[in-house]
Amino acid sequence: MSTVIERKLFGTDGIRGVAGIAPLDATTVFATGLALGHSLPKIAGERRVILGRDTRESSPWIAAMLAAGLREAGAEVESAGVVTTPAVAFLTRTHGFAAGVVISASHNPWHDNGIKLFGADGFKLPDAVELAMEDEILSHARLATVPDPAALPPIEDNGALQSDYIQFLIDCVPGLNLDGLRIVADCANGAAAPIAPELFRRLGGEVTLLNISPDGRNINDGCGALHPQWVAHEVQQRGADLGVTFDGDADRCMLAGAKGTVINGDAILLVAARDLKARGMLSDDLVVATTMSNMGLEAALKRSGIRMLRAPVGDRYVLEQMQKNGAALGGEQSGHILFPHLATTGDGLLTALVVLDLIARSGKSIDELTADFKVFPQVIVNVKVREKKPLESIPSIRERIREAEEELKDSGRVVIRYSGTEALARVMIEAESEEAMRRHADAIAGAIRAELGV
Repeated sequence: MSTVIERKLFGTDGIRGVAGIAPLDATTVFATGLALGHSLPKIAGERRVILGRDTRESSPWIAAMLAAGLREAGAEVESAGVVTTPAVAFLTRTHGFAAGVVISASHNPWHDNGIKLFGADGFKLPDAVELAMEDEILSHARLATVPDPAALPPIEDNGALQSDYIQFLIDCVPGLNLDGLRIVADCANGAAAPIAPELFRRLGGEVTLLNISPDGRNINDGCGALHPQWVAHEVQQRGADLGVTFDGDADRCMLAGAKGTVINGDAILLVAARDLKARGMLSDDLVVATTMSNMGLEAALKRSGIRMLRAPVGDRYVLEQMQKNGAALGGEQSGHILFPHLATTGDGLLTALVVLDLIARSGKSIDELTADFKVFPQVIVNVKVREKKPLESIPSIRERIREAEEELKDSGRVVIRYSGTEALARVMIEAESEEAMRRHADAIAGAIRAELGV
């Protein structure tokens, strides 16, 4: 289990908030660029930094402010333009950059944004580096004189970097040809929108691309991996074989079968694990999932002779468990899947290609490959909170959780946690009995709402 570190700015996935409001106001963004620039000699010999951004209307000015801070600290800055989070991780590692920065709030609404940082190795920066940066950022946020975002020229993008990433994706699935397959791909009006058309054009097949016209405010809006039922409906309506759908920064992927069934990250982990095991590539027959993964996944993997370990929610914690145990596969129910033999971080487009390659090699549909995956009834209730007090310190909440755990100890699971990126408490209940599941979820959520609700 990871040690919980007290953070002031950085959450489990960088700095995130409402664009224009602290910690994503102009001063703090500039200070973040300064702090990252000053940290570069400590984490790498080079002082070149690559930036990538998603399609939110705030992303260009945040990128410009961050670049101004980096240059003030003596760093060189290059922009890949609108690219996915995993594209920045790949480009940082393979093109000799000292660090990579992504301007994105991933699956959050358009008015939010964020800053994610990668080291020269393509992995997210260690906690210790981010925490050291926090002190400098907070100091500069109070003292620094910063440029006016409106006065900064837009950053010039290097389109060749995006092309390099597309070639990398194709090289990960040598020989893949999608001819004969009808696919619907939902790009969520996000970072996949400028990449998916060229990627799928080169791979063949009959691919219908949806939500590839971002306007700065329609990212994740009723589409993408947060709303996989949408692509599932489109697959059925169009008589397609498969649907793939990504979130705003395309580090997640969800699927839909020909029958309109949503295939989430748990099911993707199952089919990928079985395939890797069959090819002798699943080290120690082990998969790392999270506390949110369904008990049905654990049962299906066990039937295939595969063990499952659970990590806390968050891809950095999944990766930590994978590295500790030498696992070749890990991921989250949300569709964030890690293939360490191919990439350093979760990549939605890569995940889609890996599954398509598996389908092509096996001759089976995704529905056939997941036919024996029986999901335990599960509900997740999100409760908006005004503060994140330790839940076990509040008697009424502690008692509702205890009651649920006692009743469900042999036939379900209770996972209550705060979101790492939003002011939310997440109540997850899983049980063989749907009635018990909903009863306990409502009781716990009600207690949290009464004590901490907005």
